[in-house]
Amino acid sequence: MARNTGSTIQEELYSEPYEPAREELDDARLLDLDAEKESPFLRAQKRVSARRSPLPKKTATRLFWCVLAIAASALGAVAAGSLYQYGEHSWRFRLESSDDIELAGLTNVTRPQIMEVMGGDIGRNIFFIPLDRRQKQLEQIPWVESASLMRFVPDRLRIQIHERTPVAFARVGSKVMLVDAGGSLMDLSTKKKYSFPVIIGMSSAEPVSTRASRMKIYNELIRELDSSGAHYSQDLSEVDLSDPEDVKVLANDPDGEVLVHLGSANYLDRFRIYIAHLREWRQQFQKLESVDLRYDRQIIVNPDLAGAVKQPRLSAVAARAALIAGVKPSALISHAPEKPALPHAVVHPAVIKQPVKPSRWHKAKAHVVAKAAHPAALSHAKSASPVRPAVARQPASQAAPAQKPSPAISKGQDSR
Repeated sequence: MARNTGSTIQEELYSEPYEPAREELDDARLLDLDAEKESPFLRAQKRVSARRSPLPKKTATRLFWCVLAIAASALGAVAAGSLYQYGEHSWRFRLESSDDIELAGLTNVTRPQIMEVMGGDIGRNIFFIPLDRRQKQLEQIPWVESASLMRFVPDRLRIQIHERTPVAFARVGSKVMLVDAGGSLMDLSTKKKYSFPVIIGMSSAEPVSTRASRMKIYNELIRELDSSGAHYSQDLSEVDLSDPEDVKVLANDPDGEVLVHLGSANYLDRFRIYIAHLREWRQQFQKLESVDLRYDRQIIVNPDLAGAVKQPRLSAVAARAALIAGVKPSALISHAPEKPALPHAVVHPAVIKQPVKPSRWHKAKAHVVAKAAHPAALSHAKSASPVRPAVARQPASQAAPAQKPSPAISKGQDSR
């Protein structure tokens, strides 16, 4: 029998060839674990070097955006220059005719007046028209209060006009004009008829500031007369502002117009005194021309006309134009006499007292006296206290019975 000296065929066939390798792997793992537990003073592994940029990343990003912005600016400048050259020389941006100028807000201002200012810009490049300068030139037209100009590409202009609002007529030299609340004078309108009194005492040679101060007095007068709802201002044909301390109004009346002196304050209270006693005065005096209501506790009827200012006579053309515009016929008459007139009656000196400054009056009772010149009337109103005529001395040339009433009326007496 043969000796079994080696492994059998089955053992050889089914032997596990990986056991030595598996043992080597386990030994390696153990070595790794032992290495981790070893002292930290062992040499560390060598790091792999990384390639770096010469500039930090943040700085490089900023530099990139700066270069991009410079490039974009340069490109924009080139484009803007090209566009400017095109806009400067292209025929598309020229104002070819007056039809390319659009006007708005014109009522009393005419198109020829506008074209007199803008006519030099026809055929000019729209971008080179000095709009600010043209605006100031347009505002020199009397009826223009303000103007605005706008460009519309490629070849149009739009002009918006805001006209002045007249508040009264003004007798200026030998013609009648319109005036606004600020004292600016305008020619009469042919498109609209107004119902204003005529202001006397203005001049075209005086500065606008002087006329503005007069118009401030006029505006206050009209506001007071219309404040109660009676609209007394509609019954005035003239307002004399030549003396700021003595505002005189020419009041309309079917029996004749009357010049009423209102002083410089309390216009409504004084005018109501005139309304309340108008009928009584017409019964007492054969002709009522003027009433002075400025003085304290006194009324003077028909004073002399020596202080009246003579107005230049209107030409036929100016008078016709004024009538068409709405001026009352009575305001077109020059009321001042050629020579100083004698007083219609002489007031007894004992009756008259020193005048009190009208600006100090603020009581409901009337403090009054009258002064001279012309016709007018109105409706009815109530006055503070009834009046009674006092006895007056007549001039030698006009001797009259002692019983004839005097034009001086004391407010403290009873009316009869």
